[in-house]
Amino acid sequence: MNAPISTHRPIQALPDQLISQIAAGEVVERPSAVVKELLENALDAGATQITVRLEEGGVKRIAITDNGRGIAPDQLPLALARHATSKIASLTDLENVATLGFRGEALASIAAVAAVSVTSRTADAPHAWEIVGSHHGTVAPSSGAHGTTIDVQDLYFNTPARRKFLKSEQTEYGHCAEVVRRIALARPDVAFSLSHNGRTIDHWNVSEMARRSAHILGSDFAEARLAIDESAGPLRVHGYAGLPTASKARADGQFFYVNGRYVRDKLLVHAVRAAYQDVLHGDRFPSYVLALDLDPSLVDVNVHPSKIEVRFRDSRAVHQFVFHAVQRTLAKTSATDHGSVPAPQMAADVGGTSSWRREHEQTSFGAQLSATYSPSPYPPGSRYDSPGVAQTMDSYGALFAGSADAASAPVTPYTAPAQSMSNDEYPLGFALAQLHGIYILAQNTKGLVLVDMHAAHERILYEQLKNALDAQVGGQELQVQALLIPVTFFADAVEVGTAQENRETLQALGFDIAALSPTTLAVRSVPALLKNADAQTLARDVLRDVREFGGSRVLIERRNELLGTLACHTAVRANRILNQPEMNALLRQMESTERADQCNHGRPTWVQLDISSLDKLFLRGQ
Repeated sequence: MNAPISTHRPIQALPDQLISQIAAGEVVERPSAVVKELLENALDAGATQITVRLEEGGVKRIAITDNGRGIAPDQLPLALARHATSKIASLTDLENVATLGFRGEALASIAAVAAVSVTSRTADAPHAWEIVGSHHGTVAPSSGAHGTTIDVQDLYFNTPARRKFLKSEQTEYGHCAEVVRRIALARPDVAFSLSHNGRTIDHWNVSEMARRSAHILGSDFAEARLAIDESAGPLRVHGYAGLPTASKARADGQFFYVNGRYVRDKLLVHAVRAAYQDVLHGDRFPSYVLALDLDPSLVDVNVHPSKIEVRFRDSRAVHQFVFHAVQRTLAKTSATDHGSVPAPQMAADVGGTSSWRREHEQTSFGAQLSATYSPSPYPPGSRYDSPGVAQTMDSYGALFAGSADAASAPVTPYTAPAQSMSNDEYPLGFALAQLHGIYILAQNTKGLVLVDMHAAHERILYEQLKNALDAQVGGQELQVQALLIPVTFFADAVEVGTAQENRETLQALGFDIAALSPTTLAVRSVPALLKNADAQTLARDVLRDVREFGGSRVLIERRNELLGTLACHTAVRANRILNQPEMNALLRQMESTERADQCNHGRPTWVQLDISSLDKLFLRGQ
């Protein structure tokens, strides 16, 4: 390796031009960064119509025109000057940023590495004014409508080394188009138009979020999404979460906004991912468009020059709020939630919290299905008309006692109501037959319902086990298992510091983790439910979560893994022949079970084929 070259130069102040070019390297990483900064300025100016014109992927030219407030002629030189802005004037303003831009660096940085002209006209001006080059340029009369046009040409013409790092024209255009899509998605109240090399690529009229998100993310997302709008104190999250059955192999359909600003925040991503964990396979990614609104003083957007990272004052509260909001929305997906999911889509139920039922007899699944229980407290035929005999357990171990069959949830055989009764109360319809011992064929008012009986029963049992455990430990202290011999392991300074600073939080989670030395931690106790887990791995996972998110879901995640395994092994297996009352009983339980549209591994449990789809298969009416 060559030794570093010593210049032996004295310390000296850098020239302004070089300072600007260094700053531009932070703000103007590629053409898409220019597009982002200029679009944010246009929105801050109150624009309702924005046109983006690109040439050669934005390297040759980026021209953005808006109909915003415009810039007065005497302000044009300042618009191109470094650290000049109309958006903040004090430290108090910086701590309460309510605009997308605020640094006062973007235009100056762009002008340092490209040829820039700004043409603008305010509402009261008889004509537009233009400035070319930099803040030293001359302001001259020009033509133009109300608003501002910023024309950026020959990006990096004076820094050829930077230009060599750019990718192909199509790649750079793709990054620019993605930025436009992200910003257009956040502002459906603004019309956007995008063209490349003289050809119009996209145009979005003013609309509402439902239509804008469908236009940008496509019909697949539009047909498989759930609306979210929840508030708690100063926090509000709203938008759309995609159904688990519409998940993707890549995380390219995830859009999160904080006060209208697109962000890539690991805390928010983790919160949403955790909410999907119960209904999504590990290697699949959900699609969503979510916006978090909160008091600007509760979030710091001055973390990175690109303003794509944020820091929350109370990260744990934000994480829990987003997690619970998305989780509740996914739990409410239901067959009985009419109109929420158009056919042919998977659906689930939110009819009510299902109760966990366990018989003393060690009977088979078929015998349990045929058992008779006390009458339901709900009116006959209602969607909540399902048996509800629950037995409180004395310990965690009771969940896993006995044979697998004993843990199955019994259901009462169901008899279809008279034909005169409306089938709207029974969205999954009534069983017709069983196919290959795997699928249940049912008829409802829309057409044909196909049910994977093992996947459906697995979800039912899983939710019942979770509800039973939650009911058992509700209001009680978490049961802790002290380790006879503490588990010690090497830890870095960050892990030791986390354990010492968050001792109360860790104890609330059931962990006693103490520092024996600056490089050694000892696990003295763990939650009783996870007493057989690897204590060292468990402790490291919990410490990581506590450090990054202010809390940990490791306990719940590991607990649910155990319950999911139990439910999977207990659920009715393929080739188990069910009679019609048993099949109808399973359908009724699906209608009263949260998240019943997916099994624990994220697979769908049922599919709706409407009459029109069946007609097309047989060319009826053609």
